[in-house]
Amino acid sequence: MLWAEQVPKIRRIDTDGRRVEVVVIAGAFDDTSPLNPPSNSWASKDSAEVAVWHLHLDPGTSLELPPTRSAETIRTLYVFDGDGVQIDETHLGCDTGSVLRSNDITMLQSSGGADCLVLQGRPIGEPVVQQGPFVMNDEAGLRQTFIDYQRTGFGGWPWPVDGPVHDPDRKRFAVHPNGFVEEPN
Repeated sequence: MLWAEQVPKIRRIDTDGRRVEVVVIAGAFDDTSPLNPPSNSWASKDSAEVAVWHLHLDPGTSLELPPTRSAETIRTLYVFDGDGVQIDETHLGCDTGSVLRSNDITMLQSSGGADCLVLQGRPIGEPVVQQGPFVMNDEAGLRQTFIDYQRTGFGGWPWPVDGPVHDPDRKRFAVHPNGFVEEPN
């Protein structure tokens, strides 16, 4: 489980008190490493260059995205809050995304402030078939997934109501498949 207070953050404050922050969810950023991904995850392979970074830029700040080792690595930037960012001569406004050249240094500048999400990784190289929320390796698998979902809802819903909630006084926790209950420190 990734608890927010354990996820590494890089905070830089310039002489005018303006802040740039990078939340390093997956994939190292400069010298900051993320928490370890699951061992059987594509993200655990260094050659996959998987990264998930939340970027916050105060108005009037800039941030340099480091280059990847491989030009095959796909890097996508999504601006989800604020006035957007400038990359070279291109302005990306809020609710906009763009695929970036990953093996070049990319300078982001934000005159009005922005929050962005960077998703990157080297393609797995497997066939992909997608419809709606379902992604499989072939059409037959996709058809079977729809049948399974319509029949069982992927195992059914074990609660008596559609919107169960936990006791409001219960602190954060995660229940693992083996029954282990994890709580943040």
